[in-house]
Amino acid sequence: MKYAFIQRHRRVWPISVQCRVLQVSVAGYHEHFVRRSSNVQRRHLSDDALLVHIKAIHAETRGGYGWPRTWKELLARGIRVGKDRVQKLMQQHGIRAKGKRRFKVTTDSKHDLPIASNLLNRAFTVAEPDRVWVGDITYIATDEGWLFLAVVIDLFSRQVVGWSLRQDMTRELVIDALRMAWFKRHPAKDAGLIFHSDRGSQYASKDFRDMLAEYGITASMSRRGDCWDNACSETLFGSLKVERLHGQRFKSRRQAKDEVVAWMLWYNRTRLHSTLAYVSPMQFEENWLAGQARQASA
Repeated sequence: MKYAFIQRHRRVWPISVQCRVLQVSVAGYHEHFVRRSSNVQRRHLSDDALLVHIKAIHAETRGGYGWPRTWKELLARGIRVGKDRVQKLMQQHGIRAKGKRRFKVTTDSKHDLPIASNLLNRAFTVAEPDRVWVGDITYIATDEGWLFLAVVIDLFSRQVVGWSLRQDMTRELVIDALRMAWFKRHPAKDAGLIFHSDRGSQYASKDFRDMLAEYGITASMSRRGDCWDNACSETLFGSLKVERLHGQRFKSRRQAKDEVVAWMLWYNRTRLHSTLAYVSPMQFEENWLAGQARQASA
């Protein structure tokens, strides 16, 4: 490489002369070695310097990352460091992800409404976007009363493609979330899209079933009392409550709404997802689309 040649002979001929003869810019030469020096420094960070980066990530994620995601985030930021070193340093300084908590079930399945078959059957790995959507409901406590959240998740990328926040847990809650997902994604009506949910009365209601039929979506429902059939949404809600809501007191529903929406936007755009090889849901989908474009042009 020309820059390496210039560096080796800098004591023999002036750098400016070598750059002119080799037809490279002096500025480009200096920028190259500034970048290389920066990379060397990153590879040889002291524990104190590395700890600063770890604490910054811990603060930015509000304690949401344990050592595996913290290590992956460091690598994404260009800081080359071993995972064992990150784990050891975090343990030494008491830096850990917030603990998991259990939350009560909100499903009301004691009704006489039609129940769809379990078409998903825990096949949570999907090959393309907009082939399987998953819907679910959870709740958030505020001083003004409960706030209910309904989401629609695309199983391919685990991206939250639709949501609704209301003070009552009615069919309108899940209808609004589905409508948002539909207008955001515009899936083809003949694509065979499946919508999977629990057996709650909101999802079994005639209005919701009519909307699924209008959009050309096939309903799928979990088995009775089996939360594992909807494990992806349970995981999402657990992360939301542990990483962002736990320990907070919301004086109003508006305050809680702002916090929930901010977390979901961060989750979609930034949060590293272990199921997606530690990239965010949106990045995972963008990578897939780029790969499809390359194949089409080959």
